Amino acid sequence: MSANIEAKKQVVEEIKAKIEASKAVVFADYNKLTVLEVTDLRNKFRAANCEYKVYKNTLVRKAFNELGITDFDNDLNGTTATVFCADETSGAAVFAKETKANPALVEKIIPKCAYVEKKYMDKNGVKELSAIPSREVLIAKMLGCLQSSISKFVYVLDSIAKAKESN
Repeated sequence: MSANIEAKKQVVEEIKAKIEASKAVVFADYNKLTVLEVTDLRNKFRAANCEYKVYKNTLVRKAFNELGITDFDNDLNGTTATVFCADETSGAAVFAKETKANPALVEKIIPKCAYVEKKYMDKNGVKELSAIPSREVLIAKMLGCLQSSISKFVYVLDSIAKAKESN
C-alpha cells in the first residue's frame, strides 16, 4: 500500500476516535474566513473545551460510515469545519455567540448539522441546541432556586419565632 493511503487511514482512525470521545460534533460551512477570524474562533472553541478542525469531507464521511452512521453523507460537502465538543451544547453556543457578537461572521460561518448523543441533528436542531445554557449554568440556576426556597423558609420560621417572642 502506498504511504498516502496509510496516512489517510490514520486520519480516519483519528477522526473516529475523536467522534467517539466527543459528546457532540458540530459541522459548519466556513466561507471566506480570514486567518485572524479562524484563529480567534479556534481560541474561543478551545476556551469552551472544544476542538475546531478542518478535515477532508471524504475522510470524515468515511469515519462516520465506519462507525455505521450515514446521516451526514449529504451534509459533508463544500468547505466544512468540524468541531469536537466535550459537552452537548458548547460548540453550537460558541457559533451562536460569535455570530451575534460579530455580524460579519453571519455569512462566513454557518452551522450545517451536528452529531449529538449518537443522533443526527439538522441545521434547525443546531440552532435550538445553541439556545440551551451550558451544564454549569443550569446547575447554578437550579442551586439558586433551591437556595432561594430554603432562605425564604428560614425567613418564615424566623418570623414565626419572633412573633411568638413578642407575645
